[in-house]
Amino acid sequence: MRKREKMISLLLACTLPASMFLTGCGGSEAEDGKIVIELVHYKPEAVDVFEQLEEEFNKTHDDILLKIDSPNDAMTILKTRFIREDYPDILGIGGDINYSYFIDAGILADVSDYPGITDINQGYRDILEGLEFVPTEGTYGVPYVANAAGILYNREMFREHGWEIPTTWEEMITLCETIKAEGILPFYYGFKDTWTCLAPWNSLAVDLAPADVCQQVNAGKTVFADEYREVAEKIQTLVSYGEDGPFAYGYNDACTAFANGESAMFAIGSYAVPQIKSVNPDMDIDSFVTPGSSDPNGQILNSGVDLQFCITKACEDEGRKEAAYEVLNFLLADENLQMYLDDQSAVPCKSGDFTLAPNLDGMTQYITEGKIADYQDHYYPSEMAVDAQIQTFLIEQDVDAFLTKFDTDWIRYNRDIIQMVKDYNAQNGNP
Repeated sequence: MRKREKMISLLLACTLPASMFLTGCGGSEAEDGKIVIELVHYKPEAVDVFEQLEEEFNKTHDDILLKIDSPNDAMTILKTRFIREDYPDILGIGGDINYSYFIDAGILADVSDYPGITDINQGYRDILEGLEFVPTEGTYGVPYVANAAGILYNREMFREHGWEIPTTWEEMITLCETIKAEGILPFYYGFKDTWTCLAPWNSLAVDLAPADVCQQVNAGKTVFADEYREVAEKIQTLVSYGEDGPFAYGYNDACTAFANGESAMFAIGSYAVPQIKSVNPDMDIDSFVTPGSSDPNGQILNSGVDLQFCITKACEDEGRKEAAYEVLNFLLADENLQMYLDDQSAVPCKSGDFTLAPNLDGMTQYITEGKIADYQDHYYPSEMAVDAQIQTFLIEQDVDAFLTKFDTDWIRYNRDIIQMVKDYNAQNGNP
């Protein structure tokens, strides 16, 4: 085993309790001779649509039996199985740092030869490639759906008051002041759940910081104190236009308040729409890109791979990999992908003529033109707990202390990756 594989295996082992170890085996053959393909995904909220897809696949395929598992704590379960070298055939995971770890640990198979990869929007393929700690030859994930983060707004309320969608930071602040002057709360946040702090942070960061800022920091070319200062200062300003005591209310509270018309806007991703609609099914919701800068032409949509499919190396023999590819073909068929989009209000990573949810009207142009940049937090190690750091910063309002801690913790929790990048650059003559 390579040195870095050992490092990642140790990382996985150290983060998981011994009680979580499971038994079982991915690749198997049914009694009737069918190849059994096991797919484990991390989207329990999509269990209903996955059950439909599983049923339809098995009705239409005589030689393959598809088993889809939708556990509530999929990533923990997967990591414990990896330690035991018990691999599902297909993983349904997000495009985040876990994907980076799995590549580096040698868990994923190269799917460069999968014909359907050419149908995937190049922007999302590039996002996955950008997640690699160091450039790795091959393709290791097939992006399926994405989400988009920015600002959801009450379209009916905007129409009634004649408010215009802002395209610059200055217009954003003017809009907030206008809404506030009319006795309406501009934003609801729900920052009691720390992860919600990441939504406005990420959507500002794509406009104000380099898309590859984390890679630049790892390479020693910059520091977060320089690149994130404007992001930190502007999120402070946006939060001042939210509810009193936003840290006393959680995500569900914010969804409910926005659904009931208690605010004009909600700084969150498209993934919140089903929750909002469960409270107010008739609410007319649209969205727009968070304008962080003064340049209306420089806006970028904050969008990342919400779900991708990866094939494990345990599934690399010709017959099994071919069967896994057949499963991917089925999942990526236009009608099946559209079913998922309709159920989850998601964004397709596949190019084609798909119908998007009305709440994405304001973002559709960015999606079709590929003007997208990944969520910054997809590069953050979980040990840093950046969401909690942002929450603490927004409570204490100390920009310098926040940025100093960010840089210090980054080095602490990314020491091995930083060394890996240093070694790679030295070996390849990179400055």
